[in-house]
Amino acid sequence: MHYLLIYDLVPDYLERRGALREPHLKLAWAAAERGELMLAGALTEPVDTAVLLFSGDSPAAAKAFAEADPYVQAGLVARWRVREWTTVVGEGASNPIR
Repeated sequence: MHYLLIYDLVPDYLERRGALREPHLKLAWAAAERGELMLAGALTEPVDTAVLLFSGDSPAAAKAFAEADPYVQAGLVARWRVREWTTVVGEGASNPIR
């Protein structure tokens, strides 16, 4: 199953993330190496949202990531939520339909 962790970023996110970027990316790469985090990044123009794609049996890994994320802890994320994403097309789709 796939889960999207969606961050609503604060207006001054880009100005404030510098000191927190290394620990944030360390957390993200560790999740990727465990096979939990598939893709992650911020949306641009404007940079107001970030999306992280998790794979697993439950949303637990995505929720745990958000709770441990330095960006969340420091207030760079105004709001976060996890949504189940029913993927149906593509090599990694969790529910392929042809």
